[in-house]
Amino acid sequence: MKTKEELKKYYEEQLLNELKGLDGKRKKTLLYLVGYTILAGFAALLLAAIMLVSIYLLQGTCALCGGIGVPILLVVLFGFWVYGLSRIKRGYTKDFKTNVVLKVVKFIDEGLEYAPGKSISSSDYHKSKIFLSHVDIYSGEDYVFGTVGKTKVEFSEVHTQEKHETTDSKGHRHTYYTTIFKGVFFIADFNKNFKGATLVLPDTAEKTFGKMLGGFLQSKNIGRPTLVKLEDPEFEKLFVVYGEDQIEARYILSTSLMQRITEFRKKSNRSIYLSFVENKVMIAVPSGKDLFEPRLFRSIVDYGQIEDYYNDLAFVVGIVEDLNLNTRIWGK
Repeated sequence: MKTKEELKKYYEEQLLNELKGLDGKRKKTLLYLVGYTILAGFAALLLAAIMLVSIYLLQGTCALCGGIGVPILLVVLFGFWVYGLSRIKRGYTKDFKTNVVLKVVKFIDEGLEYAPGKSISSSDYHKSKIFLSHVDIYSGEDYVFGTVGKTKVEFSEVHTQEKHETTDSKGHRHTYYTTIFKGVFFIADFNKNFKGATLVLPDTAEKTFGKMLGGFLQSKNIGRPTLVKLEDPEFEKLFVVYGEDQIEARYILSTSLMQRITEFRKKSNRSIYLSFVENKVMIAVPSGKDLFEPRLFRSIVDYGQIEDYYNDLAFVVGIVEDLNLNTRIWGK
């Protein structure tokens, strides 16, 4: 993988002029947003004034018309304001990702491509069997795909949500959504062939309730395959393993791979979820950060921002090296 010194040189020679041009567009976009917001504010004040006049100065049906109709117009105006802001910002974001982020992706590895509007498919997400909750809203963006060495990879941001409905004491129904997963979802060809599914999940039960009770709860985890116990104490402190085939799970999770997963977990300093299914490894890394969103209220002519993009990409692409996926000593 390219070094930080190479990135700095690439920034100065290839990206700086592009960023300066886009920064001018950023300033124009910001002016449009401010102007649009001011116009929307004046329109809202005007409608509010009309409502007050209709209620307090006029009589009868006209007051009713103003008292009901104007609030509806205010809601419609707010909707147009939100839509307008998102549309103005979307054009600038698209230009930035197409002209800058794509180049950073290519700098990381020429074998990679970038499609900002696409994501890992919902079918692949469900195929991983990592998260069992029913998904009501599935969204994603910043899809990177291609080949790193001998390994085909793809990853993107993914956000899944579950719908909930409650009824209050007065019989009114309320709907809200909770996040199932938000972060980076990574898929790569694994360097061994296998048939079943093996899951490596954060060991929250044993960490919370202790080894004895936690182990019991792990074994009773409804919806999961059989619990698999492995001979790596450090790995077992961090993860719980479920597998459809005990022998195959141990074949996949060799001593060296468990050590690499443990090191990757420490390096990432966050919970990670792994699924070995259909000769692939799928990894979910939670994150509240949007990977490649450009700044709007600060200058984008900043090497630090490009370095942040590089670090995020290098972390994900580096999974291939971290897990030694390019090694093909098993005949695959």
